[in-house]
Amino acid sequence: MMTRGKILVVDDEKPIAEILRYNLEQEGFTVIVAYDGEQAVWQTKTQHPELILLDVMLPKQDGFAVCREIRRFSNVPVIMLTAKDTELDKVLGLELGADDYVTKPFSAREVVARVKAQLRRTQSKEQVVAELLSCQDLKVDTGRMEVLKAGQLIDLTYREYLLLVYLMNNVGYVISREKLLSEVWGYDFYGDERTVDVAIRRLREKIEQDPSQPRYIRTKRGAGYFIRRENHV
Repeated sequence: MMTRGKILVVDDEKPIAEILRYNLEQEGFTVIVAYDGEQAVWQTKTQHPELILLDVMLPKQDGFAVCREIRRFSNVPVIMLTAKDTELDKVLGLELGADDYVTKPFSAREVVARVKAQLRRTQSKEQVVAELLSCQDLKVDTGRMEVLKAGQLIDLTYREYLLLVYLMNNVGYVISREKLLSEVWGYDFYGDERTVDVAIRRLREKIEQDPSQPRYIRTKRGAGYFIRRENHV
């Protein structure tokens, strides 16, 4: 069977980790496993997985701390596995850079479907036609997947990058949260519109001088987000 890529499964409950390993391997993935937070960070640095399934409740470092640390050196897609079905936990995971989340108890089939969907979206970047986008002193080179502000490289997660590119390709138009969720995250993403607000806030914190008074990404109350046409070069 042709391998689809390498997945890191992080869960201290070994039966769950082994169930996920078995089902992913049946789909052609190579699977490595970590049973605590420290192992997860080390495996990410040394094994370079294409995607991480990351449990929240872990010994040594919890999943939130692991996600925060991984985001310091990698934009690898992260799907959080959480037993806490609360909006606060989901939002916190997304704010720390997670791409999706699955609430326990879950079926292995659901998790595999999420993995495939996430990898499809990530791999689609290879099909993007290179172009240069500009908005005042903000520049995006889609060929290099680089964002620069006043000549300085801005470190964005892959999702933040896609969100910015989509808005800059639709300058002057107000884009609803529903549309952004569909176009940037994908129709098969299982999140809600709060996901978009979290991503916009994180993006503003990285590109705006004052996120509370944004120059680039504006809000149309009750409608969505947009980049003003007069700011576009």
